[in-house]
Amino acid sequence: MDELTLAKQRFAVARAEQIRRRLRTIEGQVRGLTRMIDEDRPCLDILMQLSATQEALSQVGKLVTRNYLENCLTDTLQSGKAEEQAKAYDSLMDVIYKYRV
Repeated sequence: MDELTLAKQRFAVARAEQIRRRLRTIEGQVRGLTRMIDEDRPCLDILMQLSATQEALSQVGKLVTRNYLENCLTDTLQSGKAEEQAKAYDSLMDVIYKYRV
């Protein structure tokens, strides 16, 4: 895709704030993990917190992917230009396989 198409990947204000809020929560979870290590907490407790942090990151990934679909690919897919549509589908497949979202 050309640079103009890629430039459309901006976030809506509400979605950006939602992502920021989730990332701040994740920051707190990571700080908590560091504290748990410093306090020599049981491994299973740390693994549970790690799992929760990974899931939270996964949810952020889903939000970013949704934004990508809504704000970048949708216009291209609706353009009616077969070549651009094929590139958009290829781009989507790359995102799915590369980022496993």
